[in-house]
Amino acid sequence: MNNNTKINCWLILFVIIFSWGNLYAQVNGSNETLAKKEEVKLPEKGWKKLNTERYPGKQDDITFINETEGWYVNGYGSIYHTKNGGESWEKQLEKKGTFFRSIAFVDSLVGFAGTVGTDYFPNVTDTIPLYETKDGGKTWKPVDYKGPYVKGLCAIDIVKEQYINHGKIDYKIHIYAVGRVGSPANMMVSHDGGLTWASNNMNNDCKMLFDIKMFDKNNGFVCAATDEDIEKSNALILKTSDGGRTWKKVYQSNRPFEGTWKASFPTKKVGYVTIQSYNPDPNVKQQRIAKTTDGGETWNEINLVEDAGSREFGIGFIDENHGFVGTMNTGYETKDGGKTWAKVNLGMACNKIRIYKDANGKTYGYAIGVNVLKGEF
Repeated sequence: MNNNTKINCWLILFVIIFSWGNLYAQVNGSNETLAKKEEVKLPEKGWKKLNTERYPGKQDDITFINETEGWYVNGYGSIYHTKNGGESWEKQLEKKGTFFRSIAFVDSLVGFAGTVGTDYFPNVTDTIPLYETKDGGKTWKPVDYKGPYVKGLCAIDIVKEQYINHGKIDYKIHIYAVGRVGSPANMMVSHDGGLTWASNNMNNDCKMLFDIKMFDKNNGFVCAATDEDIEKSNALILKTSDGGRTWKKVYQSNRPFEGTWKASFPTKKVGYVTIQSYNPDPNVKQQRIAKTTDGGETWNEINLVEDAGSREFGIGFIDENHGFVGTMNTGYETKDGGKTWAKVNLGMACNKIRIYKDANGKTYGYAIGVNVLKGEF
């Protein structure tokens, strides 16, 4: 090999090494850039669908005791439990013939699940209105109560009353449950954390009960309907100041085919309630929400959307202005107290929206309908 040939070979080798070096630098540099982008990328705010067992219809209730541990129920008689914020779920119970409609937990061990009862949905045979667990949902048993027969329970609310117990802060647990869709209207109450229960008949005040919100052991509201025949029914909100012994009407619509469905109170003064319409006339399109700014003494109707197919279900507000409503086909969001609304994906028939704040003020939420969702805000 002569000198010119040797020089040419070295030049070719240099070009190859230089080219591969540039290519490696470009690829490696791109990967580093992507990695940096992934590192600084913030998680998306809003609602995301969780991976749950498929259910063919609307599921009714979900509850969490903190950001990671919670439960939800459905009409297959199933109760599901998560300890990782809904990333995975364990089926704790499947009870054939039972339609679970509501669920609430006092803490990680003590909880209650309400059923819709018989003679409303097909294939439902369970006549027990309320079940309890004392081991975090591993086992469930019927709740004993004194008073009139309760056919079904659509909502449960828990109030923790703080007091001083032998020099330490402690809590008295008050539990309220109401129902049902299709009538009759009954309430169950416990003032000792679920150890003993009493029932009250509320048919003189309303004919159907769908939701309850108690601020303390005495003051609260129920969502109701004036008649068990939906063709004759007006939407109704009742208020109590004596723990449910007596009720007064604070809102009633003047249209048939209506009932108030779910409530959300971001503050004690400001509250929102969905008005559910079953009017079969396709020309009746306006969907409405009831709003109070004086602690529920008076209520005004605000428009949600003009769409006959957007029957309302769940509602949840982060603060006085920012909230969400689930409807038959989608969801809606407002950031100005209901003056304007924009579509948001909450899946179909989002029936319950629960908004929580942790000790550090972080806001998060869970929602359930056909899908189960988690919200970060």
